[in-house]
Amino acid sequence: MARHLITSALPYINGIKHLGNMVGSMLPADVYSRYLRQRGHDVLYICATDEHGTPAELAAKEQGLPVAEFCGQAHDAQKAVYDGFGLAFDHFGRSSSAQNAELTQHFARRLNENGFIEERAIRQVYSPADGRFLPDRYVEGTCPHCGYDKARGDQCENCTRVLDPTDLINPRSAISGSTDLEVRETKHLFLLQSKLQVEVEEWIARTAGEWPQLASSIARKWLTEGLHDRAITRDLDWGVPVPADTWPELAAEGKVFYVWFDAPIEYIGSTKEWSDQNPADRDWKSWWYEADDVRYTQFMAKDNVPFHSVMFPATEMGVREPWKKVDYLKSFNWLTYYGGKFSTSQKRGIFTDAALEILPADYWRYFLIANAPESDDSSFTWEHFSATVNKDLADTLGNFVNRVLSFSRKRFGDDVPSGKEAGEAEAKLGTEIATLLAEYEAQMEALQFRKAASALRALWSAGNSYLEEKAPWLEIKTDPEAAALTLRTAMNLIHLYAVVSEPFIPASSKAMRGAFALADDTATWVTTEQAKALDTVPAGTAFTVPPVLFAKITEEDLESYRERFGGAPE
Repeated sequence: MARHLITSALPYINGIKHLGNMVGSMLPADVYSRYLRQRGHDVLYICATDEHGTPAELAAKEQGLPVAEFCGQAHDAQKAVYDGFGLAFDHFGRSSSAQNAELTQHFARRLNENGFIEERAIRQVYSPADGRFLPDRYVEGTCPHCGYDKARGDQCENCTRVLDPTDLINPRSAISGSTDLEVRETKHLFLLQSKLQVEVEEWIARTAGEWPQLASSIARKWLTEGLHDRAITRDLDWGVPVPADTWPELAAEGKVFYVWFDAPIEYIGSTKEWSDQNPADRDWKSWWYEADDVRYTQFMAKDNVPFHSVMFPATEMGVREPWKKVDYLKSFNWLTYYGGKFSTSQKRGIFTDAALEILPADYWRYFLIANAPESDDSSFTWEHFSATVNKDLADTLGNFVNRVLSFSRKRFGDDVPSGKEAGEAEAKLGTEIATLLAEYEAQMEALQFRKAASALRALWSAGNSYLEEKAPWLEIKTDPEAAALTLRTAMNLIHLYAVVSEPFIPASSKAMRGAFALADDTATWVTTEQAKALDTVPAGTAFTVPPVLFAKITEEDLESYRERFGGAPE
């Protein structure tokens, strides 16, 4: 059985992320990790804050803090939000760690030894007003491809095209806003990706066939356009320093590695951070080096695909060491807010900390995964959100749990009733549940999250259909033993839902599972036989009625949300 290494794109350190970031990487990675763990796989889910580059320096400057102090505080703030969303990382590290610095410098030295790094003199934007060279993100202007007037010097946020600062129209300093910019000569290190193009093409041909079309098409587009040699150092005060033993002149000038060079290496660095916490029991290298028994899955939004599908694999190839490369790259389109882009910089949309202030995490987890932008962009609206929560969570699942347990307690007391032996209706239900569960498993294995959510919803709906068909509120009047059978079967469905719904709604699943006082409730999944039998919770088991799992969102709630976050009914 393969071990599963899972990473999600590293969130930038400059501020709390919005829901688009959550659904584009970390949340689906968590859902998949949870599912694999429940199925008995050995899983390692790694992420970290991306703390280098201009976003960190600019954000720290804005808050009047030393950049190291700012990053420490921001890391803790982000981690608290992700804990609130129930993201079960094995480790959530920091790209500013000593482990990442050591590994980044190792990769750079090895690339240099193998002839894939070259020192070049280049002409770079210099700001007399700021008294410094301006790295890519310190330069803003108009994108020459799409006309977006807030494009950054490394990439256009609007069209996702990769840029150089000198490509921008009407460039300005992101520090001072000055348009009095010059172009001066300075030296930087370049990764010679052009020398690695054929190797990357051959690797993509072998590997990307099973990737989502979005990911494979972006990778192939880059390769078709030709891999260009790219500068991997910057003039910044904060970052992994260029090692003086290899490049003494550049080290003396204070050059640091480009954030997109060291950030992917932090996946390995974060794994080493995890291992170093308990080195006697954890071996970080077995997950990354000569790790032929590991299946590596990456999760990210489409703007991160080029770096992960081409640049990082090229880096790994160039070191001529057997580092693990991605097996499956799960990419996502954009989640929009009423048709417009979520934007951290423009503070448009719902941010994750604010989301948790108004509703529990499971509401957001379910909605986001059930509407994940897999095949195309998807739009968040408060109306769509409330309709999904009310129909799927409150009515289909929550109401089923509440009315079954409440009615049984009222009629039969605090223990699961016995009643008749299971009959034709229960056999039919068991077969249906087993079929639906197999569909749910198949979609989860295929990383088709919207389809998996649909299959999970169908499982919940099957319980309601059974309840409506058997109508225990009528059976109790003429045949209490039949009603007891129906309720016992429904309670077994609740326990089944608790187990298989955990990847989507872990807190609610825990509450459902905790309703039953089972002596040895250690099951991590439900077998086909168990799904057909529906007898995991035997008669006589004590139970309690948990608080309402999901409260409906009212029109008054919607009005307050729209007033706070913007947006209007469609």
